[in-house]
Order: sequence, then C-alpha cells, then structure tokens
Amino acid sequence: MGLNVAKGNMYQWVTHTWNTVKGECPHACSYCFCKRWGKQPELHFDKRELKTDLGEGNFIFVGSSCDVFAEAIPHDWIMDTLAKASDSENNFLFQSKNPEKMARYKGYFPTDGKSFFCTTIETNRFYDQIMRNSPMPEQRAFYMNEGLRGLTRYVTIEPVLAFDLVPLVELIKRCEPVQVNIGADSGRNNLPEPSRNAVLELIDDLSLFTRVEKKANLKRIVG
Repeated sequence: MGLNVAKGNMYQWVTHTWNTVKGECPHACSYCFCKRWGKQPELHFDKRELKTDLGEGNFIFVGSSCDVFAEAIPHDWIMDTLAKASDSENNFLFQSKNPEKMARYKGYFPTDGKSFFCTTIETNRFYDQIMRNSPMPEQRAFYMNEGLRGLTRYVTIEPVLAFDLVPLVELIKRCEPVQVNIGADSGRNNLPEPSRNAVLELIDDLSLFTRVEKKANLKRIVG
C-alpha cells in the first residue's frame, strides 16, 4: 500500500509508482512481469490507496502493475483514481494498452501539463497467444493520435517482438511521441524476437522523428 519509489523503470524521470487497481490485469499478456510473483489475486480496487499521501513535486506512474484503463475496469475506479491524482501537486504518467478508453477520460486527468500519456506497441503484428486480450497495435496507435491529440505522448516498445519495419514505424509515427522507449524481454518468456540488424534499423528510422531511449536489457539483442 502507498506510494512506492520507482525501481528499474525505463522512465528515468518517474520517481514513484502508485496502484489503486490491483490483481490480475484483464489484458493477461503472456510476458507480464507480475507473473514472476505467481498467480495474482482477483482484480480489485484498493480504497486504502485513496488515503495515500502523494506528496508534491513527484513524477508518479499510475497503474504500473495493472492497466487502469483496461476495458473491464469499472468507471468508478478510474474516476476515484483521477480525482485523487488531480488533488495533488505532482506530474503523472498514465500508460495503457487501451488508449481508446484512456481518451474517454480526457477531461478528468490532472491539468496544467501535469499528465503524460503512453501506450505499448511491441510490434505491428498481433500475436494472439502473447497479447491475448489487449487491443490490436493498430487500434492503440489510432486512439493515441485521435483521442489524445495535443497531449504529451510516449510509446514503449517493450518487449520488442518480431516486426515489419515500415508498418511498425508508421504506427509509432502516428502516435506523435516525444520519446520512444525500447527494450527486450527480460523474463525468459520465449518470445519471437527481431534480429540485431532489424532492431538497429528500427532505432535509426525512429530517430528521424523522435527521441529513442534504449533500455539496458536491449543489449541482449543488439550487443
């Protein structure tokens, strides 16, 4: 319970994580890092978190262990989370594989430049046994552009999966991200991965229109 100091996060500017929605994420991605802790409890809203002292001047990743904007998450859980965040003097990162739903709450996020938005696009392809209940990458890119236009947006490519270069670059470019974060699978999940040359070419192409941050675990692929 409470505000947790961020550890091992690829966003160096994130200082803390805060989770009001807990339990097994409805997206059920096969590579979810939470699986390392065994079976997750049933999805639930931890009302105790609404009493957390969020402090001030922090940069807080909301929902780092469960996607707050998954389709199955109740409206009241989201509204209570956003109300608590808005009642503090902090910056917030909201990351979701369902930016369509995130965009529905556009008028309720902390204002005055305090909210930053991100989606994960591991590849342009859809691997149903890996992504499971997640929206397709094309949908994520579409709503990052159409639903969150005018806001500060990021894209995470982690874990990077085997992809088609031109379609993937086009999807990410459509999101208009100020930064793209790229990393590899660090959980030994036996995922289909791209070659070293493919990743280097992807980084080169992305660098033409945005900043690219490479996570340390990417060295396993690119050397």
